[in-house]
Amino acid sequence: MESPELSFTLAYIVLSFCFVFTPTEFRSAGLTVQNLFSSRLGSEDVGFIQYHIRRTSITILVHSALPLGYYMGMCVAAPEKNLGYIYQVSDNWRAFLLLSLCLQLVSWIIVFYWSRGRWHNHPISKMLQAHVQPPFSSWGSVAVSINTEFRHIDKFATGAPGARVIVTDTWVFKVTTYHIYMALQSDCHVTVTE
Repeated sequence: MESPELSFTLAYIVLSFCFVFTPTEFRSAGLTVQNLFSSRLGSEDVGFIQYHIRRTSITILVHSALPLGYYMGMCVAAPEKNLGYIYQVSDNWRAFLLLSLCLQLVSWIIVFYWSRGRWHNHPISKMLQAHVQPPFSSWGSVAVSINTEFRHIDKFATGAPGARVIVTDTWVFKVTTYHIYMALQSDCHVTVTE
């Protein structure tokens, strides 16, 4: 007969893997960061850049909490291990808890750093800063231009939510779980193979 720890561990690994890489079934059930935090994220159509800045930040926080969630789940799944009493557990469990807490703390520090100065330090805003040239005066004005262009009906989007490609009048975006890659169409050469 299987132990509860092994059953919980296998189930948690599968659910975590599905939560991070989001198969169609999870997406259909609404078990995605975008669905679970939709009230906090806002609308992609209204503010494309701001939405993805918030989405990537929340995704990092949620994904970095998965190891800590495993530890807390093991406290319930295996009460005989006394994982709730830190001084009574083995060194391996104590190290795992410490690493989980450090991972969560580091992700909060990173998101806090990104958010300083109206998200000026976020990788997406840094990427937009590379495109600041007249008539744009800052990465914010580039973001406003992209948001306006994204609202147009004649954009093209394809691919799974974890790796979407979006083409607007002047931009090409590749939206991934943790980042957005962007380029001006004038700087790109696109070949459609199928």
